[in-house]
Amino acid sequence: MYQINENYQKLPGSYLFSTIGKKVAAFQEENPDKDIIRLGIGDVTQPIAPAIIEAMHKAVDEMGDAATFRGYAPDLGYEFLRSAIAENDYKARGCDISADEIFVSDGAKSDSGNIQEIFAVTNRIAVCDPVYPVYVDSNVMAGRTGTYDPKTETWSDVIYMPCTAENHFVPEFPKEVPDMIYLCLPNNPTGTTLTKDQLQLWVDYANKNGAVIIYDAAYEAYISEDNVAHSIYECEGAKTCAIELRSFSKNAGFTGVRLGFTVVPKELKCGEVSLHSMWARRHGTKFNGAPYIVQRAGEAVYSPAGKEQLAKQVAYYMNNARTIKEGLKDAGFDVYGGVNAPYIWLKTPDKMTSWEFFDYLLEKANVVGTPGSGFGPSGEGYFRLTAFGNYENTVKALERIKAL
Repeated sequence: MYQINENYQKLPGSYLFSTIGKKVAAFQEENPDKDIIRLGIGDVTQPIAPAIIEAMHKAVDEMGDAATFRGYAPDLGYEFLRSAIAENDYKARGCDISADEIFVSDGAKSDSGNIQEIFAVTNRIAVCDPVYPVYVDSNVMAGRTGTYDPKTETWSDVIYMPCTAENHFVPEFPKEVPDMIYLCLPNNPTGTTLTKDQLQLWVDYANKNGAVIIYDAAYEAYISEDNVAHSIYECEGAKTCAIELRSFSKNAGFTGVRLGFTVVPKELKCGEVSLHSMWARRHGTKFNGAPYIVQRAGEAVYSPAGKEQLAKQVAYYMNNARTIKEGLKDAGFDVYGGVNAPYIWLKTPDKMTSWEFFDYLLEKANVVGTPGSGFGPSGEGYFRLTAFGNYENTVKALERIKAL
């Protein structure tokens, strides 16, 4: 008889945002007259920019003409998109990343879950705590995390790097040396980040200890401070120790369109084995490429009109972030983030647990957020709100919260 992958049975409960979705749906069914404002999942609300829509329409027309029709995409992605990425996201910032080191995909979530496949299951991973759940869960599925302790909500073979108010939500070097280090900067869920000098220390640490950094830069478009790196490759030596994940979801509103990419430098090697070649083999075997229409849309992100229009969208969401942060501070909350990222991280009031505050906010204010404990044990007692709603709902949600 066939056997299943028992590692899946180790996962506690369902995926965080699936649980939230079920709770909200149940509340809505019982209270159909309630107007629920969703500031939980990090989904965008502004429409795709005109320059991008125009490029998509043009690509659709091309697909209807035999002379310009496109079939399977190249393994790494179309040259026009990879070159645009290399020029605008890297070379423009002084990073020596070439187009053939960029692998186009259907999103950073897929890549962040799949990248672990090229590493041995014996590797120890280190994650910030709290952390984006996909990093840990995908390693659980691979059998890399050991056993789960429901009392501490931790895995025996995972090295946790607590990010708390006491250390300003900045990870510290762990006592045990990991093999794989996951860093999400600007951070999801805390909204905080590292300075360039702090990030350089992590690059030096990884190179010294033979570790690899999986660097999730999905929110780099929201960085507003000059001393924060937009790419880990702004740090000296990063090409020999880091893989970078990027997304078009948050900077260009592609959550429903799906597009992202991963950078694996050719200098990144384990002994004599090239990780670039390994990821290329995995990518070519298991992925058939993002659609041509979507890749043309991605190219338009880097056009002059696209840049101008998307800068306005980012500013719109960051205005929401400032509104939430200032409003919650005025209401007496301890609040973090909202400067270099579209997330607000707040301490729950009256010693409520994260899920107690979730239920309280949903029932009393009809506002949905994300319980901090869903991101890891150090997230207990905290709560995440996103700035991706529209401005009117953002203001309305704040008014409801203040009235509690």
